[in-house]
Amino acid sequence: MIKKFLKLDFDFDFVLIAITSPLKDYRLCYKVNIAAQTDFRKIEDLTLSFKENGFKYHSCYLHKIPDSDCQFYFIANKGSNGFLISEMKEVDYFIIIKEFIDEEDLSHFLDRLKSINDIQAAIEINPKRLKSKENLLF
Repeated sequence: MIKKFLKLDFDFDFVLIAITSPLKDYRLCYKVNIAAQTDFRKIEDLTLSFKENGFKYHSCYLHKIPDSDCQFYFIANKGSNGFLISEMKEVDYFIIIKEFIDEEDLSHFLDRLKSINDIQAAIEINPKRLKSKENLLF
């Protein structure tokens, strides 16, 4: 019998920023909106389905840049039934930037995040190095 295998290559072509902060998601988004001049708004929770753990729900906010395909997603790492990225339990939130290409704007955005007193750390991470990277695809 001839067997055929399907090989899938996922596209991790986005910017991932890890944030550590003691604030609740809505308070931190408010501060980010002021400091970075963004407009994060609450959207439907990110829902992940697992055979062994059931569903996981993670708080999610969205900021779209007008007249652009660029989208910023602010997602809580700790959800209703565990972590979005389990190997990074010390991270409280992630910002995923899709369709973002300008390094100067990214650097400026990171500087704005770091200027917020309630953010202890904000660093860019390579999503391809994460074990649970598939959880970031939605």
